[in-house]
Amino acid sequence: MPHCELHYSNDLDIDVDVILAEVEAIILAHDAGSGQTKGRAYPAPYFRHTNFKASLSLLPKPHRDAQFVAALQRDVVAAIAKHLPRPCWMSIDIGFSGTGYHTEFLE
Repeated sequence: MPHCELHYSNDLDIDVDVILAEVEAIILAHDAGSGQTKGRAYPAPYFRHTNFKASLSLLPKPHRDAQFVAALQRDVVAAIAKHLPRPCWMSIDIGFSGTGYHTEFLE
């Protein structure tokens, strides 16, 4: 189950719900078995230079290789860029959870 965290300067007028939903749809398009993407957004009231960073974290799996990451990154960059005003620094970071990562749904 992937995670997507958005960190951005709070001068950006963006719809984070739409961005998170699009990122989830893109991840599912690249890997239908990935499950729901848990998303969070953190506007920063103190910053230098208008900026936006999306950090995606996935579990490592054999099919999630360098080619998978490059294709996922290309699509995520294109989707997010259309939501950001100009000028704005944009960063996208795709990584994999480490061996100590644990997740479970508590009911």
